[in-house]
Amino acid sequence: MIRVLDVAAVGEIATGAALLIVPSLVGQVLLGEVLTGVAIPTARVAGIALIALGIACWWNSALLGMLAYSAAVTFYLAYVGFGGGFAGVLLWPAVALHAILSILLWRTWAKTGTV
Repeated sequence: MIRVLDVAAVGEIATGAALLIVPSLVGQVLLGEVLTGVAIPTARVAGIALIALGIACWWNSALLGMLAYSAAVTFYLAYVGFGGGFAGVLLWPAVALHAILSILLWRTWAKTGTV
């Protein structure tokens, strides 16, 4: 039997994926405005967060959700930084912090051996 939480998790994962792939379209249909400029990477980080929330709920594991979020945000923010479009003073410290958190979360997850 499908739990309501599973349905909600799938919905959040789908919404997060849409924000990652077509953030402007999501802004257009949800808010009535096309997203531009800094709203694009912000929407993509929100999409990553929604996917991580869905993972945490689907597998009933906050640890796995945080690991997914932190690792994905590490790579995405680094991509944004190397792309040269956006680079505030805290971008690279945020990349470093999420990389460290990802390693620590991964080590904890590996030790517990649970999903």
